Amino acid sequence: MAKKPKTAEEKNYKVIAENRRARYDYAIEDDIECGVVLEGSEVKSMRVGQTNIAESYAAVEEGELWLINSYVAPYKQAVMFGHEEKRRRKLLVSRKELSKLWQATSRQGMTLVPLVIYFNHVGRVKIKIGVAKGKKNHDKRATEAKRDWGRQKQRLLKEG
Repeated sequence: MAKKPKTAEEKNYKVIAENRRARYDYAIEDDIECGVVLEGSEVKSMRVGQTNIAESYAAVEEGELWLINSYVAPYKQAVMFGHEEKRRRKLLVSRKELSKLWQATSRQGMTLVPLVIYFNHVGRVKIKIGVAKGKKNHDKRATEAKRDWGRQKQRLLKEG
């Protein structure tokens, strides 16, 4: 699938949290951008950057897409109207995309892994979900060897 060239609007976003381990543990085949249903104190906490999606995953349950096990730290100024730190958050996608994700997870044995959560150019929280297949240990070693060779090649070209 050919990727569209990024416009100026798509490049202008602020990363809140990134799941760097996902690309090491999974072979990402496709990704999809989703909206997130949040409470006010969660958004304020995200603006400060107190979010972690490293151990979270997404799942299609009862016809809806959910982000499970993501951590958003409590916002200190929201004492009265706080939020639960590791609650399930609903993700917003179209019905067509939801059916594709459901088919990928239930029939093809894929996993939905959150890759990055960010504020888009409008200031809304978006999350990029990767449709992935788990890597075996030998696949991880091959990826690491390829990366090391790329670094070594750059050093050799730099030296002359």
